[in-house]
Amino acid sequence: MTLPIRIGVQLQPQHAPDYGQIRDAVRRCEDMGVDVAFNWDHFFPLYGDPDGAHFECWTMLAAWAEQTSRIEFGALVTCNSYRNPDLLADMARTVDHISGGRLILGIGSGWKEKDYDEYGYDFGTAGSRLDDLAAALPRIRARLEKLNPAPTRHIPILIGGQGEKKTLRLVAEYADIWHGFTDRSTYPGKAEVLDRHCAAAERSPAAIERSSGVPEGSVEDMLAEADALVDLGVTLLTTGVNGPDYDLSAAQALVEWRDRRLNG
Repeated sequence: MTLPIRIGVQLQPQHAPDYGQIRDAVRRCEDMGVDVAFNWDHFFPLYGDPDGAHFECWTMLAAWAEQTSRIEFGALVTCNSYRNPDLLADMARTVDHISGGRLILGIGSGWKEKDYDEYGYDFGTAGSRLDDLAAALPRIRARLEKLNPAPTRHIPILIGGQGEKKTLRLVAEYADIWHGFTDRSTYPGKAEVLDRHCAAAERSPAAIERSSGVPEGSVEDMLAEADALVDLGVTLLTTGVNGPDYDLSAAQALVEWRDRRLNG
């Protein structure tokens, strides 16, 4: 089965001193036909003023669940370290119900040391954080199966990362969507590694939707990269936008490109 091309927008929750600016951007994404709206799970801006305005991830997702009616949404990605995995599963189930079944549970092992230090989490090592993610994923799955009421649907799990030994093995075992932070040059090699992990896990690689960001810059370069990625098998393409203005011109170009491909 060939998956449809989908367009995502990461509304980076930074440098917007008024939450209304983010609320408006989500509305505009839904109105223009974007398929998935993402935020991210950090406590401080990732670029620009490091102590600039910033909002928290999951309380925002609950607001998006009430505000929207069609668009899917989630974090790109939740940091596993910041919440007990059983609690995270319950949060996801609750937001799933609020939205009527439109949440994507994006998750990764975490990497931003300032977030850990400022909020009192143990940063550990890249390896220990991946081990923690490996321990959390079966707990999330098990808790989702126990909750009453149950989720409205199988909540898709998106795993972000491209580490060949651990991350892609977890993708093969648990993910419905893989966001590899790859481009047209790096995607094929990582996809081959994922295919091998899928074989070991006795799972079809076709069961995992492939997701990638597209570069900032000219519309021509962005769409050329999108064409190349789709030809390689990527079907969810996401552009990032920053506050406070949340310029969605690149997203509009991607939506129009998607529609031309689907109708051509």
